[in-house]
Amino acid sequence: MTAPKIIGPALPNMPWQERPAGNNDVVWRHAENPIIDWNPTKDIARVFNSAVVPYENGFIGVLRAEPRTGVPQLHLARSKDGLSWDIEEKPIVWIDEEGNPYPPNYAYDPRLVKVEDTYYIIWCTDFGGAALGLGMTKDFKTFTRLENPFIPFNRNGVLFPRKLNGKYQLLSRPSDSGHTPFGDIFISESPDLVHWGKHRRVMARGGSAWWQSVKIGGGPIPIETTEGWLLFYHGVSGTCNGFVYSMGAALLDLDNPAKVLYRTKPYLLTPETPYETSGFVPNVVFPCATLHDAETGRIAIYYGAADTYVSVAYTQLDELIAYLKENSELVPGDAIAYKG
Repeated sequence: MTAPKIIGPALPNMPWQERPAGNNDVVWRHAENPIIDWNPTKDIARVFNSAVVPYENGFIGVLRAEPRTGVPQLHLARSKDGLSWDIEEKPIVWIDEEGNPYPPNYAYDPRLVKVEDTYYIIWCTDFGGAALGLGMTKDFKTFTRLENPFIPFNRNGVLFPRKLNGKYQLLSRPSDSGHTPFGDIFISESPDLVHWGKHRRVMARGGSAWWQSVKIGGGPIPIETTEGWLLFYHGVSGTCNGFVYSMGAALLDLDNPAKVLYRTKPYLLTPETPYETSGFVPNVVFPCATLHDAETGRIAIYYGAADTYVSVAYTQLDELIAYLKENSELVPGDAIAYKG
């Protein structure tokens, strides 16, 4: 049997730690977590739920940063090793397609992806309520906001790293105006990033696994592998003490990512450490980005912890795929391109 492979470039300088001795988990935490703590700069109180990509000889991040006003904005950060970050004190400056200033009222939970020669940022913005914002840059100096993909209410926008059949593919989680007590993952396609359609439900919440019974949402940009698109996602359970956010993974069909092949019944990571269980919003593990090396199959997962910190976890592709297949449970509707 051929071992699963990541389809993409090598990234030998990505952060990595071997699994600790005696640890049998398929996903394990970075020993020096969190990598970004409280008050990382003079004016920023908290950084979490942030995105990272390789850039030039190191890494660049688009961070969810909250100042002492509590209003989140996106800030740029740079790193040589993917662990120690130099964070810009001021938010990203946005212009519209005509070059006019176009700052968001708020911006949070970004995802960052390179498609062809352009880097796209998707985040949650104010558009008469929480909705997806979309922007682009080619050099991380000029940032241009594009048309918002959908009307309110929507969150967790995740753009695929390449077009399928000439169309952009975007995951999202339709929601409501509040702290949504429901939510499934949908996919939409577009020829131009303006006109979106062919909406399909990809994954539903629920099933017999309670950790994802309330809602689910797409996490990092899907990783293309020989077995399918690897999607990390968050699932939410409701407890007597509030919501708990955990992480799972799924494999989507390479040619039709509206079709789920496998998804983890057990969670891969759940709040257990002090920096995950205690913070501004306790009991949150919220994956937003990965770095991965096609040569070794190594994957580093960046996640927000307790709406306060940025942390990292690791996994190995072949072990994760084997675990996925051995511990999979599809929820009704997962295995078909659901049209309603």
